[in-house]
Amino acid sequence: MEYKPHQIYHIYNQGNNKQKVFFQERNYRFFMEKMRKHLLPLVDILCYCLMPNHFHWLVYTRPEACWPSKKVKPRKKYRNGANWATLPLPDDDHQQAISHAIGVMLGSYSRAINIQENRSGALFRPKTKAKDGWIDEFITLEGKHRDLFFRPDNDYARQCFAYIHENPKEAGLVAKAEAWLYSSARDFAGQRKRSLCNISLSRELLAL
Repeated sequence: MEYKPHQIYHIYNQGNNKQKVFFQERNYRFFMEKMRKHLLPLVDILCYCLMPNHFHWLVYTRPEACWPSKKVKPRKKYRNGANWATLPLPDDDHQQAISHAIGVMLGSYSRAINIQENRSGALFRPKTKAKDGWIDEFITLEGKHRDLFFRPDNDYARQCFAYIHENPKEAGLVAKAEAWLYSSARDFAGQRKRSLCNISLSRELLAL
């Protein structure tokens, strides 16, 4: 999957074999701090939800999220000439900065949980992907589901936003979305100040 700048993506992953990925309250807080460290330099988070065995992010990509990662060398055919890290948008042979950041984040989180739980092996599914509850694909301007792209003339974006926030309620964990401590529903309800989300951008892009 190639990310493109200035687009909205719903990014999702879950525990390997649907196992838990958050075991204690401190695990959720630790994961959110990792989101702040690894995601915010590259994307604006529009909303999110962390569930006991999976997570959802709705993000808006900045251009630098789509550049080749400076921490992963490209394949041999790209190593000739000037500084490869100054290239414009990458093709499929580069690992993009956002993909690398997500991999580093989930890897470091998994190592910490394995130590905590005295376990070994993969914590998350091998590939983080997009999922909106109905479609197992990224929604992009060029994709086959482009009619569902986040545009002002349809409510797909708001449906996705609501779907993410309603996860804990639908799972029977809480009576209302904002009661779940580990999503951005509390931020949009004005119940928390130090938000991971760019709330003003969310309201602008999603016409909330």
